[in-house]
This record gives sequence, C-alpha cells and structure tokens, in this order.
Amino acid sequence: MPKRPTFAFMIHPIDPKGDVRRRYPLLAKILPERLIHFLSGYWPPVKLSHIEGVQSQATGETIEGWLVACPLTPQRMRTSSLDFVYRKIIQTGRLAERLGAQILGLGAWTAAIGDAGLTVAKALSIPVTTGDSYTVAVGLQQLRQAIARIGLPWEGLTVAVVGATGAVGRAAADLLADQVERVILVGRRPRGVARVREALTATPRRAEVEATTDLTRLREAHAIFSATTAGRAIIQPQHVRPGAVIVDMALPRDVSTRVSRRRDDVLVIDGGTVLVPGPVDFHFNFGLPRGWAYACMAETMVLTLERRFECYTIGREIPKAKVLEIADLAAYHGFRPAPLTSLGHRISEARWARVRQAAQPRPGAQEEPP
Repeated sequence: MPKRPTFAFMIHPIDPKGDVRRRYPLLAKILPERLIHFLSGYWPPVKLSHIEGVQSQATGETIEGWLVACPLTPQRMRTSSLDFVYRKIIQTGRLAERLGAQILGLGAWTAAIGDAGLTVAKALSIPVTTGDSYTVAVGLQQLRQAIARIGLPWEGLTVAVVGATGAVGRAAADLLADQVERVILVGRRPRGVARVREALTATPRRAEVEATTDLTRLREAHAIFSATTAGRAIIQPQHVRPGAVIVDMALPRDVSTRVSRRRDDVLVIDGGTVLVPGPVDFHFNFGLPRGWAYACMAETMVLTLERRFECYTIGREIPKAKVLEIADLAAYHGFRPAPLTSLGHRISEARWARVRQAAQPRPGAQEEPP
C-alpha cells in the first residue's frame, strides 16, 4: 500500500496540433493534422507526468498521481469502432494500474464514449470515475455566479440545456428543473430528448420543461448550459439572445468563437474549471493556468483525499445526490470554482457591464435577431 493515496487521470489530444506540440514539438511541426488523427490509433498510451502537491485544506493530507494519455483524438474516436476505442482506453488504464494508481479518472471523450465508463471499469482492477458529478456541480455554480453578477433572478430564468441526452446535460437539467422557471432541453434526436423530458417530468417540477432539436430556440433562453460531444462548434451568433450567458462545458467547444468576437452583448464562459488546494504541480501544461484543473480531474482528487476508491460516477445516469455530495466534499477539502474566464481570458468589467445592460428586460420592446 502506498504511503499516501494515489490516483491517475486520463486525458487525450483535443486540439491535435496544439496538444501533440506540448509533448512532441518536432512531430507537431512536421505532421499535418489529418496524419495526426490517423497515427493516433497506433501510438501507445503515454505517462505524461507525476502530479504532486494536492493538499486538503481540511485535513492537511497530501496525495499524488499521474497524468496518462490515451493517444486517440476525438475524430479518431468518432470514426473508429467502439471496440477499438475501448481497447485503447483500457490499455491506458492498465498503464495507470502499473504506475500504482488506486483510482482512475477518465477525461473528456474517454469519459463520454460508449457506455460512459462501465465497460472500462469492468476491464480494470482499479475503480474508475468519469468526474461528471463534480463537472455538473461546478458548471452550475459558474452559471449561477455569472447570472448573479448580471443581475437576473435565478428563479425566474429560462435555461436551455444543449446536449440534454448526455450524462452531464441530463443531470444538469434534473437539478435546474427544481430551481428555475423554464428549462428547454436541446438534443440531436427527437425521441432521445423527448424521453429525457418524460423522465424529468414524471414527478412534479418547479420548472416548465420542454424538449426540442431546434437550436434557434436558444434565443428564448437567458442562460445556456452546453455539454455535447459534437466535437465541433454548433452554437453560432444568431442562436443567442442579447444578454445571454453561456457556460460551455464541452471539449472541443460547443460555442463558436465567433459568438464572443461578434456579440459583445453575450457572455461565453469556459465551463468546469476549478482551483486545486495546495501547492499542486502537474508537471505538464494541459492548457490551464498553474493551480487550475478541470472539475472531472478534481473529482478524482477529491475521492482520493476521501480514500473512497470506488466507481463513483460511471454510466449515463447521474443521481442528484452524487452531484450534491461531491460538491460538498470538494468544498470541504478546499476545491472551488476558478475565476470566470472566456476563451481563456479574464472577463473585463466593460464586458460585464455590456452584458448586464443587454440582459435587463425592456418593457414593450420587441427583440430583433442580431
């Protein structure tokens, strides 16, 4: 048994050129992107770094872990057989086992592909978590924080959930349905999103819950929680009303960069980032400021600090109780949502003021498409 609790967290290339450059600068310079997608199916799993310095503010205990990389890009995962993708993820999980990890967190598409961790967990000797419970908790905390800052009443909101048939989107909608005035579920397939609505409304809810496949209905929403696995930008400037707040939980992003660049009356927030307690050093640059992590990664750390080596969040159903529990445990140990950013940058006071002004209701005014 290791002297201190241990974990591993699995990532994979999201931006093929940029992510490969962090590990293999020369290869990234030489290889075209299409070849990186192709070759990702043949690269072996990689140990990226040793993680040190995660320390609970409550107990003082420290933990250590490893970043491990499954080589597959999102495009390769989409175009390969599910069995092939599972094999690659499981191979990477076995690397985590050999390193001595007591629990494995799945990041980005490795958490969402197929049955969301169930098959991977059965194949490994250590427990697995997708981190989706804490991802939901942090995304909603960020959304609430932004809405409060622009001065809208949370209880009177219309919130759209894009990707409502996925694990993260469905769990977020489940919580929102008891808190706000109206929830618009947006999914790709009519039957799938209709089934989610039926499940959410099987018992009385505070919110009116609607289901649609039409992205133009996002213009009805004061706030948008987006968590798809589309692998590309699907929300465009014309889809969003003035004064809207969008929390984009997806990697690659669901929201086109044109929304932030062309619509200064809209706020797009980078979703799911947290501050890690202690002098943490990941010994690897995965694109966030020093001391920051994604919530899915943080869930693995929280469970390690708790010595709860169990399959905490796997599969498509995320109970509300787990979202609330992991949020409380994370706060106890000193994890908290990171300062709000948009496209990796702090949000200026001028931007807040512009969105705040645009969000205020104008009696008798008829909104026109931007």
